[in-house]
Amino acid sequence: MNLSEQIKNYQPFNEQEVQDKKTLLALIKEKGLENLLTRENSLAHLTASAWVVNADHQKVLMAYHNLYDSWSWLGGHADGQADLLAVALKEVTEESGLTKLQPILNEIFSLEILTVDGHEKKGVYLSSHLHLNVTYLIEASEEEPLTIKPDENSQVAWFFRDQAVAASSEPWFQTRIYTKLNQKLASYFEKNN
Repeated sequence: MNLSEQIKNYQPFNEQEVQDKKTLLALIKEKGLENLLTRENSLAHLTASAWVVNADHQKVLMAYHNLYDSWSWLGGHADGQADLLAVALKEVTEESGLTKLQPILNEIFSLEILTVDGHEKKGVYLSSHLHLNVTYLIEASEEEPLTIKPDENSQVAWFFRDQAVAASSEPWFQTRIYTKLNQKLASYFEKNN
């Protein structure tokens, strides 16, 4: 199933996901998926994130993101790649050093449209834009050593799920995204255990 079909078939968890799914599908219809896969679309482009949990699913992996000056999930730009699960896995490895990663689900775990304020990257100013984000649920070993990616983060650490939410200094992410991801995680394991 291609990415557009995956998004169409995705069952939203809450009102934020209902609205973001509508907007995302409208953008895909208007602009075309290929147009949204690269940063050449400077207004909105696809990204992939990972909610990385440990083996007993009680902890979440977070990175201290240099740009946002906050603890956050791991992920990055599609950069032309329509397999966003592969993008999420690659980004987790690059940003944390972890290599033993196992998707708990191969399908989309969460959808969100994220605002990114204008900023400089490698000496070039990037205007404010949207990240059309797809999130995947991934399991990793807490025993594997962690490393940072100095151009993107300064720390990587495991947090208990509620502590991961509290560690973020971005209120919107705390209330709308990370809390939702923890709720979805708990709901998923209640249904599947």
